[in-house]
Amino acid sequence: MAKTIVVKQIGSPIRRPAIQRETLKGLGLNKMHRTRELEDTPAVRGMVNKIPHLVQIIEEKN
Repeated sequence: MAKTIVVKQIGSPIRRPAIQRETLKGLGLNKMHRTRELEDTPAVRGMVNKIPHLVQIIEEKN
């Protein structure tokens, strides 16, 4: 069973650069306070680290 993380959107993409909006879409987030359970891979971690002001890791599951 793969490790997963739960990511919550805490910031609005309004008045943000296009690349940050696209990163949110890539994570499957598009509205405030939505959460997604994603596989814990280096690619996902990199996307989260690119926009730490817009998302928050809620929990890490094994």
